[in-house]
Amino acid sequence: MLSAQNHKTAFNHPPAWAKSAIWYEIFVERFYNGDASDDPKPININIPPIGQLAPKKWAITPWTSDWYATEPWFDTEKSFNENVLFRRYGGDLQGVLDKLDYLQNLGINALFLNPINDAPSLHKYDARNYHHVDVNFGPDPVGDNKIIAGENPDDPGTWQWTSADKLFLKLIDEVHKRHMKIIVDYSWNHTGTTFWAFRDILKNQEKSAYKDWYAIKSFDDPATAGYEFAYDGWIGISSLPEIKKVNVTTDRVTGHPYEGDINPGAKKHIFDVTSRWMAPNGDASKGIDGFRLDVADQIGLQFWRDFRKHVRSIKSDAYLVGEVWWEEFPDKLMDPAPYTNGDIFDAAMFYHLYRSARYFFAKTDFGIDAAQFKASLEFEWSRLRHSTRYAMMNVSSSADAPRLLTDFYNPNKYKLNVNPAEDPNYKTGKPDKETYKRLQLYLVHLFTNIGAPQIYNGEEMGMWGAFDPDCRKPLWWQEYEFEPESRNNYQPGEKTYDEVKYNDEQFNYYKKLIKIRNENSVLSDGNIRFITAEGKTLAYKRYDHKNEIIVLFNLEDGDKQFHLPKDHNYLDLLTNTAGKQRITLHPLSAAVLKRVD
Repeated sequence: MLSAQNHKTAFNHPPAWAKSAIWYEIFVERFYNGDASDDPKPININIPPIGQLAPKKWAITPWTSDWYATEPWFDTEKSFNENVLFRRYGGDLQGVLDKLDYLQNLGINALFLNPINDAPSLHKYDARNYHHVDVNFGPDPVGDNKIIAGENPDDPGTWQWTSADKLFLKLIDEVHKRHMKIIVDYSWNHTGTTFWAFRDILKNQEKSAYKDWYAIKSFDDPATAGYEFAYDGWIGISSLPEIKKVNVTTDRVTGHPYEGDINPGAKKHIFDVTSRWMAPNGDASKGIDGFRLDVADQIGLQFWRDFRKHVRSIKSDAYLVGEVWWEEFPDKLMDPAPYTNGDIFDAAMFYHLYRSARYFFAKTDFGIDAAQFKASLEFEWSRLRHSTRYAMMNVSSSADAPRLLTDFYNPNKYKLNVNPAEDPNYKTGKPDKETYKRLQLYLVHLFTNIGAPQIYNGEEMGMWGAFDPDCRKPLWWQEYEFEPESRNNYQPGEKTYDEVKYNDEQFNYYKKLIKIRNENSVLSDGNIRFITAEGKTLAYKRYDHKNEIIVLFNLEDGDKQFHLPKDHNYLDLLTNTAGKQRITLHPLSAAVLKRVD
């Protein structure tokens, strides 16, 4: 496990622990319901400023129900995806605490929590309060709302600790006791319309002290019959008002870095919130270990430089990872290099490696051979400093992408038409056996590659699901019995069903690969050299001055023989069998050979 100590880290380098991280991303609302008494009520999920209100007869959705089933409160004039946005299942922080032993048994040593800040949506990117945990993630939502109402949110001296906040601090403490790390997800680019500063603007318009915090286009004129108030929402979404950008000195183009900052008042508040969670009551040992920063390209580089200075002044080995994704969807990914040269982030979410890996390991319409895959990896690494390559978060699936089994089951271009609402032929049910085998080969690569592997909660359970909202199903825990899941909701013909349950085989495979990674440090910090990259045959070596592991893949139609270095003995860590001189792999198989002499 990772050390809980605050080791001194050079300002312009990632913390040493980052390269040994096994990241587990948790979407709290769908992770586990540890305390039914804090389940949301309609008042908690309403967004009055945009007229989004819980439907009549709304109720919490049973955890084990058919994901595609309709509910009595569904609006028949709205699509399934529109209705499902109102679903809540009651996942909370007690649920995360209850499952820490499970995660530790799996081998996880670093947690990444999707937003837990107080917010009405299920995804929490529409913050109501940055400085508090969502009231429904803690044991006393009503009491917490009373505490929040008694504060001046613009004055940290008045901030209190709600029951949800205290439970989060307990979670941090329990995580650190297990020598694990924990980071949280924030969007400093936008808030929700229920955010306290935005509500003040709605009430006071141009007289609000916070009128310059947001990109306001026009204020309401009370002398007219109309309502003229208008503002910029992130990518035009009215529920996500953008914080105002200032001192922009280069062109601001989505998918490209630019020089600029944000409103000083909003910036100060963000820094105060950062201090609160990194050093609760002034104690950095009790705080989080870093941040995942949402839509990082939307904010100017000067803000991020100052943010890094602030974070590292509190905890020198804190980890910052930015979401740097699309330059031009769906074909061109952003260059992470401008964000990872030591003055901004320690890493980016490295979807870049997964895209090419999917085209190699999965059966898609955009397949590449081993030589192309090797070239893609080397190109991505060539743009990064050596230390950064090892600290990158190698993301495969997430709350913003299809689950791996479903992504491997469909032949589409990466991230394009990954939902049956976009493609009626997109397959949403249980994948076939070949998909499972191909995904296992990819997982071998993920856990033997340079960079820190990341798991989206539920992947190790064998869950499947299309893009949002299907990737956000409640997790398939062992102790539950689930209703069968309807399969072909968007296709003509008779409806069929899949059995839904925890997949022990998938869990054990993840556990084995994590154990291999954790027990062989050469996989975290060793060099890499490709041995073979021809057709659909791939071999590479991870090595340092005393250790060597050779990784072999055969995705050809027939058996493939690999010749091993002479006079050395190897142990296949996947099968625990010995090998020497040569090894034969059947189609769609892999080996992880550790030199043992």
